[in-house]
Amino acid sequence: VQLQASGGGLVQAGSSLRLSCVGTGRTINDYVMGWFRQAPGKDREFGAYVTRYGGSTDYADAVKGRFTISRDTVKNAVYLQMNSLKPEDTAVYYCAAAATYTGRDSRRYDYWGQGTEVTVSS
Repeated sequence: VQLQASGGGLVQAGSSLRLSCVGTGRTINDYVMGWFRQAPGKDREFGAYVTRYGGSTDYADAVKGRFTISRDTVKNAVYLQMNSLKPEDTAVYYCAAAATYTGRDSRRYDYWGQGTEVTVSS
């Protein structure tokens, strides 16, 4: 599966953005889909994942209550709705797909999108 992420941008603190990740080549329903982020000078970190067919979700503490991950099976896409954005959310955001793993470890994800940059100004 190929993944294409989009939706990033420059926003003010308190704003919202919705990131999109569209899959091509195969249905993303076959995969656990995750969003990760990497801030400048920092390691990539887990943000959220949604299980196959959207049965359940998991969020990092840093985004819980502000971000929502969801799937659209018709559009073969996964989204990350980000509300109440903070300057510390500034990062490049990546979507990823895991064929046989469910969890937060980025090393276990098999396919990655190219990343979309989010900048939150104070």
